[in-house]
Amino acid sequence: MVVQGEYRYPDGSVYNGQWDDQGQRHGQGLLTLADGGNFRGNFDQGFYSGLGVINFADGSRYCGEFLQGKFNGYGVFVRPDGMKYEGEFKDGKIKGQGLVTFSDGRHGLPRNEGCFDGERILRREKCSKTIQRARDMAKRAIEASKTLGASS
Repeated sequence: MVVQGEYRYPDGSVYNGQWDDQGQRHGQGLLTLADGGNFRGNFDQGFYSGLGVINFADGSRYCGEFLQGKFNGYGVFVRPDGMKYEGEFKDGKIKGQGLVTFSDGRHGLPRNEGCFDGERILRREKCSKTIQRARDMAKRAIEASKTLGASS
């Protein structure tokens, strides 16, 4: 059984969304963090899971897939200065194919597209399908978050 409700945590964070019968965040919800950041999206057994949008207090933002509370799958991460990574993530880190776009809209010379492990590019290669999938997942996450009253 899933119920809707709000809970205020001792640290000042507030969750408003669905809960399972074990008292865990489960289903769609909005978690507003004490530092001003927030997550809008799906929860599974208390963790961010599936599609979601997280806005960090420093102004950075990730839209895409999550697994057990971490970026995992395809998504788009944008820093406050406008630098962007579109591609694959694993266990909360950049891992796999993707594309870096700098705040001026350029991709660097040579182009920063290929296979990444963290911030390091392992090999340069075209990965148009991965980039498009990351953009699609980000768009789907934003659209899904709008059902929770989020703005993009």
